[in-house]
Amino acid sequence: MGAEFVQFSLTPILIGVLSAIACALPGNFLILRRQALIGDAISHVVLPGIVVAFLVSGVVAAIPMLLGAAGAAIVAVVLIETIKRLGKIEPGASMGVVFTTMFAAGVVILEKSDTSRVHLDVEHALMGNLETLIWLRAEGWHSLFDPAALASLPDELIRIAVVCVIVVVLTLVFWRWLKIATFDEGFAQALGIPSAGVGFGLVVTAAVAAVAAFEAVGSIIVIAMFICPPAAARLMTNRLELQIWWSAAFATISAVLGYVFAGYGPLWFGGQNAVSAAGMIAAVSGGILGLACLYGPHRSRVGVGREEAT
Repeated sequence: MGAEFVQFSLTPILIGVLSAIACALPGNFLILRRQALIGDAISHVVLPGIVVAFLVSGVVAAIPMLLGAAGAAIVAVVLIETIKRLGKIEPGASMGVVFTTMFAAGVVILEKSDTSRVHLDVEHALMGNLETLIWLRAEGWHSLFDPAALASLPDELIRIAVVCVIVVVLTLVFWRWLKIATFDEGFAQALGIPSAGVGFGLVVTAAVAAVAAFEAVGSIIVIAMFICPPAAARLMTNRLELQIWWSAAFATISAVLGYVFAGYGPLWFGGQNAVSAAGMIAAVSGGILGLACLYGPHRSRVGVGREEAT
């Protein structure tokens, strides 16, 4: 039983947890800055960029994906500004048009391209391929100390682990700047803190986390993890430090329970087949947010701005 768990479940659960935490951490600050939809936007914009990067490079690798996502982000910014100026409409409307159009374009390009030799198609773009990221060389828990077995770990686990560590380190290093710039930009500027640079760095960090998680877990989890765990954590405490811990806990619980429910939930209710792990993880995170809205100690502040947090 232990060997089967290590082979077939350990690495998908770890990848799900690390992806959720990497997205949830910057999500806390995006929500407090009233920029929660930036995470949603990033997940939409990266798809055509990643697809084009694959078609140009022929490989699914970190550097081409990041470059493709960056190029798509630039195109999105230019299109948003153009539509806003020519159409004389509000920024939110132009953003909605551009993000949905670019995501749809990415889906169409995927359907019309030959990506059969890699896990890059419409289904994987939405739901990822978490269930396939198993560790066949593992023979049990002792394989965690076997260099030969460790060398066969899925590349996605190594990639998201590195990105998650980077996100955590950046959060710790720039904690003071992030906290002050998030709650009082004027005070931050008076202290000499580059609040605009902090905001830009936050968006870049969120984009890197989204790209790293995209291949394994797809856009569904990326969208959910940017918003649901931080929003639920916001309803549990009025202290930023505790909110970060709550969000990481909710992200972890969502990933673990979602993976378990996806595999065994249908069997408990008489079903025959498992369901999408990514979809179930997102559903669990939404359920946690719903419970926080109903029973969280600070649920009365739903819709209240960042100025009331400390």
